[in-house]
Amino acid sequence: MPHGWEWGPPKRLLEVAGLSQGSCPQRDRWPNMKSSPSIQAAIYLAAGAAGGTVCVLTGQPFDTIKVKMQTFPSLYKCLTDCFLKTYSQVGFLGFYKGTGPALMAYVSQSSVLFMCYGFCQQFVRKVAGLDTQTELSDLQTAAAGSLASGFAALALCPTELVKCQLQTMHEMEMSGKIAKSRKTIWWVVKNILIKDGPLGFYHGLSTTLIQEIPGYFFYFGGYELSRTFFASGRSKDELGPVPLMLSGGTAGICLWFVIFPVDCIQSRIQVLSIHGKQAGFVGTLLSVVRNKGILALYSGMKATLIRAIPSNAALFLGYGYSRKMMMSKLEAY
Repeated sequence: MPHGWEWGPPKRLLEVAGLSQGSCPQRDRWPNMKSSPSIQAAIYLAAGAAGGTVCVLTGQPFDTIKVKMQTFPSLYKCLTDCFLKTYSQVGFLGFYKGTGPALMAYVSQSSVLFMCYGFCQQFVRKVAGLDTQTELSDLQTAAAGSLASGFAALALCPTELVKCQLQTMHEMEMSGKIAKSRKTIWWVVKNILIKDGPLGFYHGLSTTLIQEIPGYFFYFGGYELSRTFFASGRSKDELGPVPLMLSGGTAGICLWFVIFPVDCIQSRIQVLSIHGKQAGFVGTLLSVVRNKGILALYSGMKATLIRAIPSNAALFLGYGYSRKMMMSKLEAY
């Protein structure tokens, strides 16, 4: 464990949940908690999983529409057209295709992201010549989040690949790229392993890194700047749930405005890899612009921005309240 770290409620995780160490009624008892460090770590993991779960369930229908429009822009005129056609073709449950991998993707990404975030904060402090307990500025916080996202991309890429292929299975069958049959998560996983081996799960990794590293700089930066704005000179730890939800929505919008064209390329690479080896990032980008026009890179953006606000609000609230509940139950024994 790095010097200066100790078990107890990590300051960053409390901030993300809209809490401060001073607002935690168990603060003075943390060093003497009856639970072991492993139990405390499990609580943070479970709370992150809860936040990730409500985030995915809230935003999954819009994510499905986004991936469909990104990969097959010529099939859908607009968000409403994609929604109506998807509903008529595969029903309401079709909007939740790939939910299992999406849950795995988001939970695993969030776990790795926040696990690495603390180490990256210490790294930023060292580079900036700051003491280990010094509060980082909003810009430095954004830099730490950006670095952590590079590690999180390694956990995200394989599950994101499976999710995107499941979401667009109907379009792949209709276009004749794959044979019509019942496609399950196991079918997709087995197909990837047979065709490309274990490394096949990392189709689009370079594109994922290209979008995640700058994207999460703006995500964490947007979140912290929004909290600073709503605090208006007060401590950001005093903010209530509504400003935190709005800050989370702002962070999501900042993220997607920056990464959306790259995310479009990533979706095409990952979805179409089921049909055969795809060109890299530059080759796919040039192909899309040449054949579909530059606006094709923004297909599905409206659905994504609509999804960003409630899904990120759900993430922050789900994490904060589930963590508080588990901590209070633990202290009751």
